[in-house]
Amino acid sequence: MTGRETHQVELVDEAGVVTGQTTVRAAHQPPGRLHRAFSVLLVDPDGRVLLQRRAAVKTRFPLRWANACCGHPLPGEPLTMAANRRLGEELGAAPVELTEVGVYVYRAEDPTTGRVEFEYDHVLRGDLPAHAPLRPDPEEVAELRWVPPAVLAAELDADPPAYAPWLGGVLNRLLHPGEPTLRQPMLAAEDAPERPGGG
Repeated sequence: MTGRETHQVELVDEAGVVTGQTTVRAAHQPPGRLHRAFSVLLVDPDGRVLLQRRAAVKTRFPLRWANACCGHPLPGEPLTMAANRRLGEELGAAPVELTEVGVYVYRAEDPTTGRVEFEYDHVLRGDLPAHAPLRPDPEEVAELRWVPPAVLAAELDADPPAYAPWLGGVLNRLLHPGEPTLRQPMLAAEDAPERPGGG
């Protein structure tokens, strides 16, 4: 996993226009540099979303519950190609048809690791049967579970520190697809994530 810290990512402005590139490691050093990322939400036929608990060795927000997977496209790499690559690496999932449902711009500090997430986050939705075979990599994923979005929204309100700070905004994009880009103010890790009904 640490090898990905040397991968290149696209630096962007607040409109998502490429301004340069740097390494994953450099992009996440304080104060953080705005860069392109993606978050994948996998949805089963009952409308439940797949959550993963991030492995303890993750460099950012370890052991927090998050969406199915996240990552960064390489410079010039199509988002769906990058996202399916990460779904395979993290979850052992076969390629999934993915649709972009919105963009979420957020910034959050992890006081445990000192890293900063400052991301122009493309939120991608894919449909996956709940019985689809998954082989999560223990270096990436500690646990998996399926949860209805309404239950997840209530859990985010009740226990924010158990969840990655971007999850509320990502869920918002799923519940309100096509709305204008959602921007979140700077968050410290103890702050509540964006509520799914917010805008």
